[in-house]
Amino acid sequence: MSKVILIAGATGNLGNKIVDELLKLNTIVKVLVRSQTDEKKIQNLASKNVEIYKVDVYTIEEIALVCKGVDCVVSVLAGFEDTIVDTQKILVQAAIKAKVPRFIPSDFSTDFRNLIYGKNRNLDFRKKFHDYLNQQPIQSTSIFNGAFMELTTGDMPLILFGKNKILCWGDKNIKMDLTTTYNVAQYTAHAALDETAPRYLSIAGESVSCADVADIMTHLTDSPYKIFKPGGIGLFNVIISITKFFDFSKNELYPAWQGMQYMRDMMEGKAEINKHDNDRYPVAWTRLREYINSERNFRSY
Repeated sequence: MSKVILIAGATGNLGNKIVDELLKLNTIVKVLVRSQTDEKKIQNLASKNVEIYKVDVYTIEEIALVCKGVDCVVSVLAGFEDTIVDTQKILVQAAIKAKVPRFIPSDFSTDFRNLIYGKNRNLDFRKKFHDYLNQQPIQSTSIFNGAFMELTTGDMPLILFGKNKILCWGDKNIKMDLTTTYNVAQYTAHAALDETAPRYLSIAGESVSCADVADIMTHLTDSPYKIFKPGGIGLFNVIISITKFFDFSKNELYPAWQGMQYMRDMMEGKAEINKHDNDRYPVAWTRLREYINSERNFRSY
């Protein structure tokens, strides 16, 4: 008998991919969407033969009705504290009320458990909900995937294309976990169906250092890439603070200084993972060289 998985946040990039992967595994997929969601996104989901439930406001009673008969609730919600903490609390309580056995929170990030509060705004929201979730009577699984590999050719200023440099703060040999959203979606789909999934799962399409990235880019472009180190972590922290102070986009989810905080946390090494769970499920992992090379077929750097 097919399992039933409920997805909250299915209209987003990662959530949409998780829906696709679950359907490939012959799963019955329910999705929660807000009534004010873009109709085109809802139509896109409707074309995939999923059960769509529109809600005006998340309430425990209303969500619990949708949760009946569900085997696992997967949250792929993105937002500020009111979403990551408050809304996810409602999801958890609704799942418990409906006797759903399992819950996967919207972590999908670097492993924040060793990071202190106050250094990364968005991860602080996840840490706060994490502390709450650990006290609830429901089996949960957090998936840590480092940074999304797509950011290396987008919003993460790691590879300075055109300048043949790799931006590095601190130790150039610190390993950073990078995983494509497709791989995260594939892995999450399997985890959602796995009744024995543990509390924490750590994955990485590849763990690379700044030195590794320089080597990869050198071989891909036949042009030497060098490490560009403007300073250490201490200086980077000062730059982040100054950028945040003069930034008027504090109400944006991913302002420049937030991306800098993520980059700092990875390069500092406190979120470095020594053991990965890649082999738990059958996923064809995309390595950084493969990803960047595929991107070069569509872009000119």
